[in-house]
Amino acid sequence: MPNRMNTLPKTVDPQLMQHLTTWESFLGRLGDVGGRLAVNLVAAILILALAVWMSGWASRFVQRAIARLHPRRLPPDPTLQTFLGSVVRFGILAIGLVAVLQQLGVQATSILAVLTAASLAIGLALQGALSNIAAGVMILIFRPYRVGDVIESAGRQGTVKALDLLVTELATADNVKVVIPNGKVFGDVILNYSTHRRRRVDVIFKVPLKADIVAVLQRLRARVDADSRVRKDPPPLIEMMDLTEAYAQAAIRVWVARDDVSAVRTDLMLSAHLLAEDPHAELAPPRPSSASDQSAPIPDRPRFSLKGPGRGRKSGQSNPQSPPKA
Repeated sequence: MPNRMNTLPKTVDPQLMQHLTTWESFLGRLGDVGGRLAVNLVAAILILALAVWMSGWASRFVQRAIARLHPRRLPPDPTLQTFLGSVVRFGILAIGLVAVLQQLGVQATSILAVLTAASLAIGLALQGALSNIAAGVMILIFRPYRVGDVIESAGRQGTVKALDLLVTELATADNVKVVIPNGKVFGDVILNYSTHRRRRVDVIFKVPLKADIVAVLQRLRARVDADSRVRKDPPPLIEMMDLTEAYAQAAIRVWVARDDVSAVRTDLMLSAHLLAEDPHAELAPPRPSSASDQSAPIPDRPRFSLKGPGRGRKSGQSNPQSPPKA
């Protein structure tokens, strides 16, 4: 290839041509850089769009999986579904952002180091709040109580109205709002009065020795047997607990639906008090049950049933291959 400088007319300045060649080289390199940048930018946009789509799909998948794995007798918890779905979504988005930065040529290692240091400083400053968040996560995973349950914890009793990552909100019996940090709830004893559909009512009372103790116990037994709220399985129990020079101490133990606990306890205490004063006193009839399902079995009590007759056979028909009965 002939030299370009030698073929130029003698009237053209060689220095000007050198500058033109430099500009051509610069523009070529700029075009190459712009092309690579455009390709990387398009790839970064595709990666970001894929990460956004994957995060939404994974979040919905996790929520549906939690709903399917949940016990059928209880509705799925929206708080747990939302929390785990958000964790999965933001985790995938964080991975996608790191991939976008790497595609654009940004060294994500230094950025991650800065974010880690900042996270450590924020964690030390907010360690109390973070402990409540950790306790909230454990509560959401192990589910010692749910929204709507009546619980007692940290010296407070009430109905759970809201369950968040930081606090648990209760409403007491007199409709007072109580907000308890999750760290205190998870670190304390939790009494859940709404887990089982049946509960036992224990009423302990005293009968003076001058009264007819046998008649008092018989009247109480008749009263318990006539109360439709009292379950027959397990059977009611009336027993003597103590005997002193002044009085005899007895106890009534009956199983009722959890919605009837307070009413049955009140009726039994009033009946025991009236009969201790006068074994022949008249008692008011038992009130009707407020439970929605009185015949519901105990959830944690296994129930077995014999297998019914096989398909295609009616009960009462004998097998033609079997020998005749005597």
